Amino acid sequence: MATIARDVRPLLWVGSAKRDYKNFPERVQDSLGFELFLVQTGQHPPSAKPLRGLGSGTMELIEDFDGGTYRAVYTVRFREAIYVLHAFKKKSKHGIKTPQRDIDLIRRRLKDAENDHDQRYRNPT
Repeated sequence: MATIARDVRPLLWVGSAKRDYKNFPERVQDSLGFELFLVQTGQHPPSAKPLRGLGSGTMELIEDFDGGTYRAVYTVRFREAIYVLHAFKKKSKHGIKTPQRDIDLIRRRLKDAENDHDQRYRNPT
C-alpha cells in the first residue's frame, strides 16, 4: 500500500482554548484531537462545518457525548499554521446556534490570531 506524505502545519492555541479543551472528557479530546490532526494535514474532518458570520476559513468541530455538545473552533485562513480559537461545551438547551458571547470571543481571538500570524510569519526578526 502506498502512502502519501503530507506536510503537517503547526497547531497554535489562542487564549484559553487549549486549557478549555483539556477540560473536555478524554473521549471527546481523542475524537476532536484526531479531527484537528486531519486539519493539520490538509484534510477535511467529518464533523467540520463553517462557522457562519466570521468569514471564510473559520470552522467548527462538533462532538456529542454523554448528553453534551462540545465544540472546537479553528481557522485555516493562514497557510503556515492552524489556529484553534475556542473550545467550549455548548450549554444552551435550545437549537444549534452558537451563543453570541461565544461568537464575540471567537471574533476577538481571530484578531489575536491574525496579529500573532503577522508577527510570527510575516515580519521575521
